[in-house]
Amino acid sequence: MTLPSLVFDPVAVHGLAATLAILLMFGAWQKLRDPLVFSAAVENYGLLSASWVPAFALCLPVMEAAAGAMLLLPQTAVAGGAIALLVLSLATGAVVINLSRGRRDIDCGCGGLSHQPLSWGLVSRNLALMAAILVVMHGDVERSLVWLDYLTVAATVLALFGLYAVFNQLLANRPATPVFR
Repeated sequence: MTLPSLVFDPVAVHGLAATLAILLMFGAWQKLRDPLVFSAAVENYGLLSASWVPAFALCLPVMEAAAGAMLLLPQTAVAGGAIALLVLSLATGAVVINLSRGRRDIDCGCGGLSHQPLSWGLVSRNLALMAAILVVMHGDVERSLVWLDYLTVAATVLALFGLYAVFNQLLANRPATPVFR
């Protein structure tokens, strides 16, 4: 069964794809530049045996980086989206399991500029990212980009990245913002 294609303006699809690619590759880079910290974060979730943690802690960010790079090209966006959905589903599932266990005070291990304890806001963020990935995967682009579109895509990426950064900072400041608990 194939999902029906949605028709979106190419600026929206390319803007979402580029933003997601940046977020995925930045997150992967954060995890890969300090593998011991990310490995400890994976271990803190308590979902894998100690022997599986190092391999998982290496494979997940590599998959995340590959997905980000693949989302940039229309020819590989569907495959990149599938990998990104797998990565985000694994991460979100781990967060949900730990929240259900009452374990909110561990760091999510997402990578980034601020540490984030587990929260339902984090789950919501990941679900929004997954919805954006689906748009990129299934959004048919019916026209070619013109020069002004490239400027609009760049502005879209900056705006979306800014919104993501603000939301992440709110999640990191969770104790001061009870809305996101």
